[in-house]
Amino acid sequence: MIIITGTTATGKTDLADKLAKELNGELINFDSRQIYKELNIITGKDQPKAKIWLYDIVFPNEYFSSFDFVEKIRPIIKDIIKRGKTPILVGGTYFYLKHLLYGLDVPPVPADSKLRDKLNNYSVLKLQKMLRKLNPNVLKTMNNSDINNPRRLIRKIEIYKQVKKFESLKVKKTNLKTLKPYNLETTKFIGLRYKNKEDLIKAIKLRVEKRLKQGAIEEVASLLKKGYKETDPGLKTIGYQQIIKFLQDKISKEKAIADWTNKEIQYTKRQLTFMKKDKNIKWREI
Repeated sequence: MIIITGTTATGKTDLADKLAKELNGELINFDSRQIYKELNIITGKDQPKAKIWLYDIVFPNEYFSSFDFVEKIRPIIKDIIKRGKTPILVGGTYFYLKHLLYGLDVPPVPADSKLRDKLNNYSVLKLQKMLRKLNPNVLKTMNNSDINNPRRLIRKIEIYKQVKKFESLKVKKTNLKTLKPYNLETTKFIGLRYKNKEDLIKAIKLRVEKRLKQGAIEEVASLLKKGYKETDPGLKTIGYQQIIKFLQDKISKEKAIADWTNKEIQYTKRQLTFMKKDKNIKWREI
């Protein structure tokens, strides 16, 4: 198995495509934005030459967690190997990858679609208050990014509601070794990152400009026209949120573009912070 990860705008898909050709491989996406149908331009869903799995599997108004991801990807990996091909995982959502390879310290609480539909309309502040009520100490264990991430907050609420409901279900530290489904010693783990911060910022700016030329604003307008809302999980995404504010006349076009670019840069920094902790990743600088 080959895993290609890294920060935004580093050419992960191009490398994966090249390796798929050389090694008789099939690609599997682990980008949390590209799993959504109809989100194509802003997410940079460039269609690779090789077959790719886990593109376009849920609608923008559907919640998709790392649990859902692991449930979907395991049989795909098994099938690719069974057919004598090489599974090549490509993407930048490290949380998905971490859950797949190492497991998570949470109980196996199933998804609650009714609860998620209700909570999707709540503000981040309201979600934080709700979670604090369920578990006064849980916010102290979360980093700043997760505390302000509606999807992570909703999942925590989902878990602790179940824990409270069923007293027999307790949150325990999981033995991570027992959750490793793959032999990491035989897995090639490649990480791509920019050597210079200036090159990264330049690449992100060019990427945003390219998406705008491809019709990013028109894509968002079309999604809103179809009835999707800014509170839908798929649209709570960098790029979409900023353009929605522009279309609602809340900010100027210039402000939307600047905010989109800055958010992408900030997201990339967070990506790298988490990925650097994984000693299995062999980094390649570009």
